[in-house]
Amino acid sequence: MAWRIVHVKEGDLLRLRLDNLEIRKRDDKFYVPLSDITMVVLEGNKTSITTKLMSSLSQNNIGLVICDDKYLPVGIYLPYGQYHHYSKRVIKQASWTAEQKGLIWQTVIKQKMDNQIAFARWTGVEQERLELMEDLVSDLVVGDKTNREGHVAKVYFDSLYGKSFTRGDDSVINAAMNFGYAILRSCMARIVVGNGLVTMLGIFHKNEFNSFNLVDDLMEPYRPLMDYWINQNLLGDKNYLSYESRLEIIKFMNHKIKVKGKKMSIDNSMQEFVTSFITAIEANDSDALLNIDLKNFVGEES
Repeated sequence: MAWRIVHVKEGDLLRLRLDNLEIRKRDDKFYVPLSDITMVVLEGNKTSITTKLMSSLSQNNIGLVICDDKYLPVGIYLPYGQYHHYSKRVIKQASWTAEQKGLIWQTVIKQKMDNQIAFARWTGVEQERLELMEDLVSDLVVGDKTNREGHVAKVYFDSLYGKSFTRGDDSVINAAMNFGYAILRSCMARIVVGNGLVTMLGIFHKNEFNSFNLVDDLMEPYRPLMDYWINQNLLGDKNYLSYESRLEIIKFMNHKIKVKGKKMSIDNSMQEFVTSFITAIEANDSDALLNIDLKNFVGEES
């Protein structure tokens, strides 16, 4: 099973070589079997990539992420049409009812909020604010029509980083979260496409300018896990997001989480999560959705 995320900084050329990714950098050559790779992340503005390699990336369900001058992912190249019953799955997806989507969204977003509360408790946030978030979650309704998620997020970030903090601040914590969430999004997009789903058709997100509405829906429970990872591994030593820090964030995808009593990587758990999501929404049974729980991530060995 594929497990590697290949991060290329200032490579000269990427090409296909006998079912391997060949990376040329000056006079050096590096080879990685395509069968080992889930995603390739490219930084820098000097790297060239061949169309033959890009074709093979698609055929092997490997995502390609392009970063900008600030090292943030800004583009995703995804496989197209590799799922064997693609049309059948898309027709079903287009027929999901508002009731189906609302019920499953209630479960998805509750997982996110529960994980936010668990992380806030782990960091030592005062009990009063934890209880406030718990009260908000207790009022969650189908489809989250009263936006409990937004209210919990406000209390969550205020509690962790202070009331003056906003997600638009130019700070290392925001830079880390932006990079981390973009990696999560890219990995989830690859898996969503690999399961024959259309990324634009979400269950809650429905922005006409967003090509990844469903991806943004399904990655929600994982965001607080990334927050924990960043808190544990990156904060406190630098006031900028270094190259080493970006590599550390990427390692998150191979960290272990316990799911249904089995240890697996975050990347593999996403595959299990999407599979369970398809079962849950088509059966109109939110209990079938896999539970992604922070406590099953904290303390697990790589």
